[in-house]
Amino acid sequence: MGLLDPQPPPYDPLEWERQPFGERARQACQAWAIQGYGTPIAVYSVYAIKVAFYVGMWALFCSFTPGLGDLRTISTWWLDPIAFQKAIVWSLLFEMLGLGCGSGPLTARYMPPVGGFLYFLRPGTTKLPMFEGAPLIGGTRRTAVDATLYAAALWLAIWTLVSPQILPEQLLALVVVMPLLGVLDKTLFLIARGEHYWTTLVVFAFAGNWIAGAKAVQLALWFWAGFSKLNHHFASVVCVMTSNSPFTRFRWLRERMYRSYPDDLRPSKLAAIMAHAGTALELGVPLILLFAPGGTWLIVGMVLMLMLHGYITSNVPMGVPIEWNVMVVYGGFALFWAHPEVTILDTEPPALAVFLIVMLVVLPLLGNLVPRAVSFLVAMRYYAGNWPYSVWLFRGESYRKLDSLVKSSGWVHDQLALFYDRKTAVGLVSKVLAFRMMHLHGRALPVLLPRAVENIEDYEYAEGEVIAGLVLGWNFGEGHLHQDQLLRAVQEQCEFEAGELRCVFVEAQPFGRGTQEWRVVDAKAGLIDHGELSVSEMRSRQPWEPG
Repeated sequence: MGLLDPQPPPYDPLEWERQPFGERARQACQAWAIQGYGTPIAVYSVYAIKVAFYVGMWALFCSFTPGLGDLRTISTWWLDPIAFQKAIVWSLLFEMLGLGCGSGPLTARYMPPVGGFLYFLRPGTTKLPMFEGAPLIGGTRRTAVDATLYAAALWLAIWTLVSPQILPEQLLALVVVMPLLGVLDKTLFLIARGEHYWTTLVVFAFAGNWIAGAKAVQLALWFWAGFSKLNHHFASVVCVMTSNSPFTRFRWLRERMYRSYPDDLRPSKLAAIMAHAGTALELGVPLILLFAPGGTWLIVGMVLMLMLHGYITSNVPMGVPIEWNVMVVYGGFALFWAHPEVTILDTEPPALAVFLIVMLVVLPLLGNLVPRAVSFLVAMRYYAGNWPYSVWLFRGESYRKLDSLVKSSGWVHDQLALFYDRKTAVGLVSKVLAFRMMHLHGRALPVLLPRAVENIEDYEYAEGEVIAGLVLGWNFGEGHLHQDQLLRAVQEQCEFEAGELRCVFVEAQPFGRGTQEWRVVDAKAGLIDHGELSVSEMRSRQPWEPG
């Protein structure tokens, strides 16, 4: 095997693709359990280099402020408040460029390895406006105005980063322009991690003591991430991550994640214990740091924080939110370790406190109770395994109609053909199917796919995540981005005939309820079927078993 060769699956991919769908699903899931995605080791080094670039550029931008930025004396300045402020602005710019979450081959993005600016600077690409159909701002294709405003946001961020001091007018401009971008295209507010970076910028711009407000943001990130895992989905996430981590390539360990490999791939007791421990850790960190006055309890909180994010980062989860985890760890030191005397009760003025209550309490709570109403990112339901998702089914080669869209990325098989032969490419893509079905919510597919089309063998199966990456230029587990609104935008431009494109849309499980809503939608004919699935019933089945 070469450095860029993926681990081959334990089946012949060309024979595999001729098998019935249920058999393909079984083989792919059993392969994932012991191989994960099969990512070449060299790919992980690319992500490591990207993290080094992220940290190095932060230091470079800090060097524009006198006394900061010299790596030889980093211990004297890395916790300086301006260094933290520049880290937030740089992180926002990094994500807006498409360099962070959702980049590279671990998100089915091979060539080019990023979307981001390749789409957002290009008029004619597809977008998802907040007010669909509204005059001037509600179109489905990016205009010169959209591209110019995006470019202006990049310039504002760069201007702020190269300034010796961060000026109030710079912060105010960034605070204003980010929601405007979100109105024109919801994708842009999400890719900029508005729930974290933009909210913190608002704190910088308006707080009397911004350390207090920034602490509130970071505590909310941890708390709601833990709260969202109070369900039966997270144990499957632990299984999927362990089977894919570059640091757990031990067959005996991966098999122990499941009840009885290869026939019973439901999470084992060990996986459930690990899931409960992870949830407790994610809830425990903010609770300890919220009340820690310093001393021993502060040290305990920081150690637990490092354990939490060290575990997440070492798994190199699909979606690769690596730089975001680096930023959160840095925030833990810059906010809590450096300023233990400041509490969130010091947040002022009152109007800012109200804003933070809405962003950090009301919206996340609503997102857990009514997930269809709020993005899982805004609700801070990170990596809980309880996400909305979609599957797009193209009859025959009708997916080629997507070639008429203005975009920078080709069909995934076409991207892979630049590096691999067809056999290797099919083997890799087979693992995308397994990734979805190995999660608890993915066990709905053997029930829903037959309701969507008469003969699944006549259709090309595609993850909505992959479609969003191709068409919108970004994908990061936000299933709402590749549901009805994107389907309407694609149909407007590609004009699929009835039956050529069917989509299965599955919503997240609301907190306190035992069901997940689903819909089957035809690109031309509209809603075909809908209903709810019992989560407890899905827990009783194998990923490939029909109901």
